[in-house]
Amino acid sequence: MVGLLYRTKGDKVIWTIVFFLSLVSLLAVYSATGSLAYRERGGHTEYYLLKQLTVLVMGLVIIYFAHRVNYTIYSRVAQIGFLVSIPLLIYTLAFGRHLNDASRWISLPIINLTFQTSDVAKLAIFMYVSRQLSRRQNLITDFKKGFLPIIIPVGIICALIMPANMSTALLLGASCMLLCFIGRVPLRFLASMVAAGAVLVVMLFMLAKLTPMEMRTKTWEKRIDNFLHGDHTDMPYQVQQANIAIAGGGILGKGPGNSTQRNFLPHAYSDYIYATIIEEYGMFGAFLILAAYMILLLRSIRIYKRCPYAFGAFLAVGLSVTLVIQALTNMAVNVQLFPVTGVTLPLVSMGGSSVLFTSMAIGIILSVSRNVEEMEGKQAEKERLERVMANTENAAVA
Repeated sequence: MVGLLYRTKGDKVIWTIVFFLSLVSLLAVYSATGSLAYRERGGHTEYYLLKQLTVLVMGLVIIYFAHRVNYTIYSRVAQIGFLVSIPLLIYTLAFGRHLNDASRWISLPIINLTFQTSDVAKLAIFMYVSRQLSRRQNLITDFKKGFLPIIIPVGIICALIMPANMSTALLLGASCMLLCFIGRVPLRFLASMVAAGAVLVVMLFMLAKLTPMEMRTKTWEKRIDNFLHGDHTDMPYQVQQANIAIAGGGILGKGPGNSTQRNFLPHAYSDYIYATIIEEYGMFGAFLILAAYMILLLRSIRIYKRCPYAFGAFLAVGLSVTLVIQALTNMAVNVQLFPVTGVTLPLVSMGGSSVLFTSMAIGIILSVSRNVEEMEGKQAEKERLERVMANTENAAVA
């Protein structure tokens, strides 16, 4: 155990955030899955607690091994991951498991494991964009040679995710654009891509209305319309229950395990877990969760500033940006600042593949942090030896 702790490197604050969010996840999932356990597991409430604990332990193992790998290796993995993601997403659209009228999942037949291919694609595209940004810094102001080779793969991945999960596609596209902005891509290029993306979304809605394509446009339209024009009488059921949960939480909440709306709130253990947390831990608990994600972003920006190599810098800040944007979107939906989406709270919501791929992203961030610390340690040791030698020479001359 001592040897394992000795080999655990990287930003200690990020490690602390990981353990904090994992603890919050166990408490919140155990509380929120009570009615689900009675409905699906005959009242065995410990089932989902043990399942989430197993997933989180697996996530910690992934973080540990991912952070021990030199982050430069992920540059080589990026291209493979991007190329593998395309057929995976196509297969998901054609043969994926339907959940809430969307093909988002595929099952591995031998081990009976179900996972979201969009999680694979998100991780792969961020590594790929980080690689391309680092390799094309000298050409980044050239639209054809510098920008298009970066943005075209992003467009392909988002286009394949969008028919089944529009919110994930839009968030992924926005996160990649923000990473491109950090990577010194000219604003005029980014503005042109935003305009092109808006046109494509409109065309997608029109195409879905004119053809018998299996799209979720009616669901998207209804959610946006309810958000923009709805009132308390016709707002979606889950929004009503989330509002009741938040109002009942107050400043300090009702206490762990004392939520009442968990029995009425759909997906209280995943999409609406933040509302459950607010009801039990109040605004104080809500602030702690928000602060944890913001500190994760700030520590990753610190890694970005300290990393001397472009790929590692872009990788750390890019992965942290997508995790924080996802978290902020989930929290905004829960407090009715954003239309209803199916976005989970990273490392907190109950899940399998989402937790594991989030853990992989955090492990990569910590890999960059570990290598930065080692480089700084070697530089500090070199400077110390130089000072010792200089002092020795001065003493000899004296």
